[in-house]
Order: sequence, then C-alpha cells, then structure tokens
Amino acid sequence: MTNSKVTSSEVAKLAGVSQSAVSRVFTPGASASKATIEKVRKAASELGYRPNVLARAMVSGKSRIIGLVVAYLENHFYPEALEKLSNALQERGYHVLIFLAPNTASQIDNVVEEILDYQVDGIIAASVAMSSELSARCQAVGVPMVLFNRSQNGPGMSAVTSDNIAGGRKVAEFLLKSGHRKIGYIAGWEGASTQRDREAGFVARLAEEELSLHARGVGNFKMEQAAEATRAMFASDPPEAVFVANDHMAFAVMDVLRSELGLSVPQDVSVIGYDDVPTASWPAYDLTTVRQPANRMVASTVDILLSEIEGEASGPRHIEIDGPLIIRGSARIPKGQT
Repeated sequence: MTNSKVTSSEVAKLAGVSQSAVSRVFTPGASASKATIEKVRKAASELGYRPNVLARAMVSGKSRIIGLVVAYLENHFYPEALEKLSNALQERGYHVLIFLAPNTASQIDNVVEEILDYQVDGIIAASVAMSSELSARCQAVGVPMVLFNRSQNGPGMSAVTSDNIAGGRKVAEFLLKSGHRKIGYIAGWEGASTQRDREAGFVARLAEEELSLHARGVGNFKMEQAAEATRAMFASDPPEAVFVANDHMAFAVMDVLRSELGLSVPQDVSVIGYDDVPTASWPAYDLTTVRQPANRMVASTVDILLSEIEGEASGPRHIEIDGPLIIRGSARIPKGQT
C-alpha cells in the first residue's frame, strides 16, 4: 500500500484496537497504554501509515507548530539558543518552523505574516523588533508571541531577556576595581533593547564614579563593523579597557588589537564581552564576559508561550534573568579577586 491510501481505521483493524486508540497514540500528550502503543506503531510500520498532522490541525484547531523567527545566526549564541528552544518545545509536544528575517520592522512583519499562514499556535521572535501593528495582528488572530532576548515597549508583548542593565553594571564595576579609568565601549545595533540596556547599565555605573565613556564606537553586532570601530577607537588616545556589547564582536576586537595593532590583551588593554558563547572559553580568546543564562531564558520563554496558547496566562509578562560575570584572562583582574 502507498502512504496516501492507508487510513487510521486500517491501522486500528490490523492492531486490533479502536480508531480512537490510534489517534491517541499519534497525538502528542494523549495517553495510551504501553501495549497499545506497541501494537499501533507495529501496525502503522507494516502498513506504511503516517498521521496527517495538517488534517488533524484543521479538525482540532491546533497545529502544535511554533514559528520561530530570528534575524541572524552569525552570533553563536543564537544557534545554541534555537537548539535549546526546539528541544524544549518538542518535549512539550510541539514542533518548530524556523524563519530567517532581516532585522528591519517592515521585512520582519512580512515574515511573521507568512508564519501566520502556516496556522502556527504561537510565535517566538528571537532578537528581532516587531511593529505594534504586527503585535495587534497576532493578538487579533489569537496567536500569542513571546520575544526572546529582546524586549519591546507596548501592550500584549511578553518578553524574556537576561538582566542587561545589571550585566552592564557588573562589567563597569569589574573594570573600575581593576583600576581602569579610560574606558571605551563598542555598541551593538542601536535599535536593540539588549544594546540599549547593556550600555545604560554600564554608563550609569561609570557615572557614579564621575566617569564617562572615554571612547565609543558602533559595531552593529557585526564582526566587520566591530573591527572597523576598533581601528578608529585606537587610532589616537586609545582607551585602557573596552566593553563590547556581545562576544561575537569582542572576538573581532581582540583580533584587531593583537594581530593588526600589536597590542597585548590584557596587558595593554582589557576586553570584556557579553553572552559567554562556547568560543569565549577557547584559549585563543579566554574572554571575560557576562553569561546569558540560556537554559533559564529558554525555559521561561516556553512556559510563557504555552501558558498563553492554553489560555492560562493572566497577561503579558516581562522576565529579566540575572547572569554572572565569567572571569577569564582577557581583562585585568582586580587585586584580591580571582
């Protein structure tokens, strides 16, 4: 038999169970005895049967599919986070469709409109900006959305991030205790809440010591632009230390400092990043950085989204999860601290 001709009733007949039992076996989250599952799956394998997920979605009104939109994958934080999100959702009986979108509101809105055409049950937007009109559109069609690693003002939009302001303050505190006073900052994309909050916390802590940024550049979360910002920053009156808005850019900053400018890290200049991606621990970089608690961020994102899908949420939630400063060898360590 070909797959298109095999029905659940034929599987039920061969397995010696009811058609509803077959449905339960192939419905994520439904209950069936171990014996029933074994008989049904054996019969389905012999007949070449596969359940029609789309047809079931039309009947139940639930596709058990989550749309996940992300702007870019160059930053190693995102492939790892997407894998964790996908695994966590699959454990809860959901599947993921991943869509890439340029990080501009109009283009992202178009991508999300396309996602809605797939009859998804919910959307996770990883580090992208949404328009208020799109948020309202998702609400109108009953598809909840949660922002991951990005927050946004406006009603009806849940968001999960690390505590970026606190992270920025931790970096400033560490550099101040290390004796640095001429401190630079290389920003990410200035439309991002993560960039805004990291810089705000960093600058606020410096201001408490009556210090301001000695130098500032913009890398837009891109390695090439971060490298160019580093060249410009160190062309004259260079800083003693640099906080870089994420690890992805920090690697480029360190490469330029050492390979092009002949400077030693951290003897000549301290460098600190943000994210703690796997590459940060490599001996080649040994990067001091603020760790984003990806596991906790993923768990909170999934819990919020599924509670909204199941109608259990009382309203939008904004969660900020504190992450530690991971001290390695790219920044001068304060006396008495290890």
